[in-house]
Amino acid sequence: MRNEPTPQQIAEEKIYETFGLTEEEYGRIVSLMGRQPNYTETGIYSVMWSEHCSYKSSRPVLKKFPTSGPHVLQGPGENAGIIDIGDNLAVSFKIESHNHPSAIEPYQGAATGVGGIIRDVFTMGARPIALLNSLRFGELHGEENVRNRYLFSNVVAGIAGYGNCIGIPTVGGEVVFDERYRHNPLVNAMCVGIMTHDEIAKGTAKGVGNPVLAVGARTGRDGIHGATFASTEDPHSKERSAVQVGDPFMEKLLLEACLELIATGAVIGIQDMGAAGLTSSSSEMAARAGSGIELDMTKVPCREEGMTPYEMMLSESQERMLVVMENGQEHIAEEIFNKWGLEAVVIGRVTDDSMLRLKWGEETVAEIKVSTLVDDAPVYHRPSARPAYLDTTLSFDVTSVDVPEQLTDTLHELLRTPTIASKEYVYQQYDSMVRTSTAVRPGSDAAVVTIRGTKKALAMCTDGNGRYVYLNPYTGGAHTVAESARNLVCSGAKPMAVTDCLNYSSPEKPEIFYQFEESCAGISDACRELDTPVISGNVSLYNQTNDVDIYPTPIIGMVGLIEDTAHITTQSFKAAGNKVYLVGPAEAGQIGGSEYLRVVHGTVAGDAPPLDLQVEKAVQGGTLAAIRAGLVEAAHDLAEGGLAVALAESAIGGNIGATIEISSDKRLDEVLFGEAGSRILIEVKQADEAAFEALMGEHDVAVLALGILGGDTLTIRINDSAVVEDKVAHLEATWRGAIPCLMN
Repeated sequence: MRNEPTPQQIAEEKIYETFGLTEEEYGRIVSLMGRQPNYTETGIYSVMWSEHCSYKSSRPVLKKFPTSGPHVLQGPGENAGIIDIGDNLAVSFKIESHNHPSAIEPYQGAATGVGGIIRDVFTMGARPIALLNSLRFGELHGEENVRNRYLFSNVVAGIAGYGNCIGIPTVGGEVVFDERYRHNPLVNAMCVGIMTHDEIAKGTAKGVGNPVLAVGARTGRDGIHGATFASTEDPHSKERSAVQVGDPFMEKLLLEACLELIATGAVIGIQDMGAAGLTSSSSEMAARAGSGIELDMTKVPCREEGMTPYEMMLSESQERMLVVMENGQEHIAEEIFNKWGLEAVVIGRVTDDSMLRLKWGEETVAEIKVSTLVDDAPVYHRPSARPAYLDTTLSFDVTSVDVPEQLTDTLHELLRTPTIASKEYVYQQYDSMVRTSTAVRPGSDAAVVTIRGTKKALAMCTDGNGRYVYLNPYTGGAHTVAESARNLVCSGAKPMAVTDCLNYSSPEKPEIFYQFEESCAGISDACRELDTPVISGNVSLYNQTNDVDIYPTPIIGMVGLIEDTAHITTQSFKAAGNKVYLVGPAEAGQIGGSEYLRVVHGTVAGDAPPLDLQVEKAVQGGTLAAIRAGLVEAAHDLAEGGLAVALAESAIGGNIGATIEISSDKRLDEVLFGEAGSRILIEVKQADEAAFEALMGEHDVAVLALGILGGDTLTIRINDSAVVEDKVAHLEATWRGAIPCLMN
């Protein structure tokens, strides 16, 4: 082994600070150990006590989330959450961030983010059936944004490269562009898997004497201190060596070998070597079982010569798992992995002394009480202060901006905005049809994947609006849950549960922690009201560069159950003569906080749009009941751009026009482009109008008949005056061509 600093040098020269440990944290480690840690032990503590692994700033807030329910089989605390969907079937899913790596090396940063989330799901015993993502970048237009375009194109390529090669369809997601993400793009990846109840596996290391195996790829020096890197303020301060390199073909073999191994019933526990690699997997598995683990580092399969225990423990090389087998059954793992061309090597044993002990032959090179790594990590109750900017943004006066004279031109301006424009440039690079179970491909409110051998299907989506959270952290947080659930309902699904990816700047700033606290409270209340518990998730902090903070951006990944595939619904208008309704509070739309105000008037101000969670629940319940009753031809959530953009999107999707008639005393731009929660466009056949209106009345939901489908033109008349009028083909050309034009 190479010479390493002595414990005394680590303390005197404060080498621990280069690992991300504070002086107080180092002192706590010394107190817990009763001695100064050596180099390897210091490194182990540093990654396990990093923000990324320990959640030391967010843990007190996350405890407030609702995490249980009659259909929750596994909540937070494992590699991924699991819900019961009936008929002995279960669904595992989770979302995680790979923001910092993607800011440095966008292709591999995004690719390894996909690989890591896939492993989290199949570690639970589930076969991955779908991938989704949620992405944020700076603006694309202009010579000054060359790097933004580079990041965008390479992140998308990395997601496509990994997902396409491993053979899991990428079926949905969202992309938002705003200058607040110029230096810190957000790359959040989600995976959904299916299993039967008897296939569920856990990440636990129990049974004294049971063998511990390293399986899959060999360990290299890539990704060392990756967890610490993800917990620093400026990702650009780190080298590319902190970013892992992925191999999707290796992962495909690993996936099949692990699922085959789990099916034998001889697996005691299994966990991905993700953030903090062998360190987190071994210590977390032991902590869950209240056991210890002893590892012989000379037996860890390495792809580079001369690797030290420090490097082996902190490496985040991809496509690796840690497995605990029943004693005497390790040959089963060896045979299965050999069949798939992979290694399965016994590197240690489960012990009963609650210690993580590392050996180098006969020499003990590290010895740490497991609980001090996992349970005794520091927890910070950060100070919280309401941001001063809210006094300015909330004082926004709508009369300070004029109504545009040519509102059809305004609609085109919004449709060519990359956040609203067609994302075909993105999802056409993804294979969304591999496995042939994708019923609704990217481009509608939610993706839908059928479950073979049943009438069931799963709807899934990712949603977030950092601008709303910035303007009103509590209401903005609630909006993320409400919109996700609304998108699932529009697809014919009952929302079941949430996985969250919470992206914020430094929690050490009281104003940022206020955003985090308040938005999580909004998320929590919305989850309770809509019966969608949080079963898994991830926190990504310190997303800032040069004192430029990202918008506080919680992303909600949600999965819903469609009991019968006959209920699958899309946003595209279907047939001439059908009526279009607006379901929900018709007059609620406002300009403040809207995409229209940002794009057309260059202003981010006002309050987040109004949201009444009880109204939201009623709207979703009524809409789902109408879909299940066969009364709905199309349904589309009103989101960025308001009513006019939603009408244009549904018209473009169905290649059919509409004549819309509205009476209102509000400003024209509020009616057309104002935003609010709890509003859905619904298309109904003439023969079903009475039944639809009666059913919505039973659910105490307001409905407003807007107009009739037909022709090739979208016409919106307000108070008998045509304020928007253009051929659907013209609107489509603007909407489809916006991003390709910017990228060429």
